Amino acid sequence: MLELTLDARRGNFHLQVECQLASPWTVVFGPSGSGKSTLLRLLAGLDRARHDEPVRGRLNFDGQTLTDTNRGLWLAPGRRQTALVTQQPALFPHLSAAANVAYGLRGLDRTSRARRVEEMLILVDAKDLANRRPQNISGGQAQRVALARALAPGPKLLLLDEPFSALDGVASDALLDRLHEWLRQNCVQAVLATHDVSDALTIGAEVMLLREGRLTALGPAEAVLAAERQRLLGRLSSS
Repeated sequence: MLELTLDARRGNFHLQVECQLASPWTVVFGPSGSGKSTLLRLLAGLDRARHDEPVRGRLNFDGQTLTDTNRGLWLAPGRRQTALVTQQPALFPHLSAAANVAYGLRGLDRTSRARRVEEMLILVDAKDLANRRPQNISGGQAQRVALARALAPGPKLLLLDEPFSALDGVASDALLDRLHEWLRQNCVQAVLATHDVSDALTIGAEVMLLREGRLTALGPAEAVLAAERQRLLGRLSSS
């Protein structure tokens, strides 16, 4: 379970969120500028307070305190057992896809390491990219490799910020389905930030609805996004 009480300012933007996320899958839904990316960066431990842009609050995950600003506690990203995947793959350009996936693996012998890399590349349907470098693959392929790299060390909390934006709808849905099943089997909790209502409805997730930095709804996708779904159906029927 993820428990969060966060209050963060970034320029003129103010994020205030307090909730508990117990579902294996939570989709953070909202328009651009609603605070989705800021929230995920705070969960990942990447967006620390600055003197002119304070962060206050508390973050617990599975009984471990990750952030508690009252106590001056802010665990580094590497100690949080979390992984963040964004729209920008940020792969190492001088390494092959396989070497990128292997980069974060520690404590494994060569055979186990190679097996883990192959397993992750197969999961994201990128095994044939193993020996290719980032400059020689497409944006969608790079996003697949970035996801494999994030999963390889075995995080307990996976944070996804529009990670499949370079994939077409069919490829994105297929990858999301495989990922959904893998996370279920490995007991990994996931939080996916998106502005695409179909992502939430496809996997039957719990939905956090953000608007202008405020949590306006939290619950099953069918209930929280009912109005949005009707709006989209209306557009389809009139086209």
